[in-house]
Amino acid sequence: MTATDLASDHVSVSDTFAVRRYFRKFEAITGHLGRVATVMEREGTLSRMDVKAVAQFVRAITGTFRALSLKYLMTGRSTGVFSGALEIDRVESGFPAFTEILTMANDAQQARNHLNGMMDPAQLKDAMVRQIVGSLEVPTKLQFAMSQRLYYEALLGESLFWVQNDPRAQWLNDLPNSRRAYLLWWAVYDSQVNLPIVYLMDVEDSGKKALPADDRRWPEVQRHLMAQSVGGLKLITIASGFDRDFPDLHPKRLRRVRIGPMYSNAFTLQSGAMQQVLEQANAPAGEDWSLAWTLESLRSERVERVSSGWFSTVDREIFALDPFSDHVEETGGSEVERAIIMPTRPYQMLAELAPSGFGNFRKFVVAPSGQVVSYR
Repeated sequence: MTATDLASDHVSVSDTFAVRRYFRKFEAITGHLGRVATVMEREGTLSRMDVKAVAQFVRAITGTFRALSLKYLMTGRSTGVFSGALEIDRVESGFPAFTEILTMANDAQQARNHLNGMMDPAQLKDAMVRQIVGSLEVPTKLQFAMSQRLYYEALLGESLFWVQNDPRAQWLNDLPNSRRAYLLWWAVYDSQVNLPIVYLMDVEDSGKKALPADDRRWPEVQRHLMAQSVGGLKLITIASGFDRDFPDLHPKRLRRVRIGPMYSNAFTLQSGAMQQVLEQANAPAGEDWSLAWTLESLRSERVERVSSGWFSTVDREIFALDPFSDHVEETGGSEVERAIIMPTRPYQMLAELAPSGFGNFRKFVVAPSGQVVSYR
């Protein structure tokens, strides 16, 4: 692994085997996230619909990592062309840098044009065989061409996690007074911290037309929520602004799920207790990691009627802020639940060292069988 700038938080990974180990690690990690969400559903932290929404984005993150692994499959090989280097944030997140996701979105727009100008897989394989048999050479250029073809096919054929993943709505149930309850969910890849962040909002709709079918309100809601989806923005700011701008939509609960950072001695620079835990655990390849998972929540405590114009009134949500929470000033929420996901050996070292600051973390421990066990 070589850094283009040792003072930078980002590092360019240009070694073939390092890139492949990196993506194998994340493939395993994302495979566990669905099971973590299922445990949270069983314990009542998330509803079945919440889990469905989160799982959708986890699958999209998996698809994005698979596409990037194909893009950089030949990194470090002598292909005769510059095959690029994967840029990751080694300090803040352990995830690919924001620019990687941004570039991928641009590639997706031009993917079909690229594919039209390439040989199809059968032709590439035939050309590889002829070069191996006829010239006794390793067909690295053709292998690179194949990796790029598979990359562009993945961009067209898979559900991927983009820089912005627009809001979707799911009807939950009908309520008294002709109201309807919806779950809205959306996500972003935050450019400040290089992490995927998922939002979940429970909304009551008192409008005349169902929100997802409303050609006037629904596009405005989508645009508004995406504009407010900045990781540094407090939940109370997002929810209050939504409540104020849409008088017939009533946000009852807003949650933000931060997936990451990911820590690994092989790829990230961590300090303090986590560095000590991973170093002393001395876990084998594939088990040398931990992943943070943070769930921030804001809930409506009550409703007040306030004046709107000269002759009308509207409902305004009064949100509950926990005055005793250490993180209320940071998140502007009612509560924050911090969790960490890790394999058995790092967890055993964490339990043995018992560093301060981790007592309030939920621990999701991944057994070698893949089973996830929760500990307080």
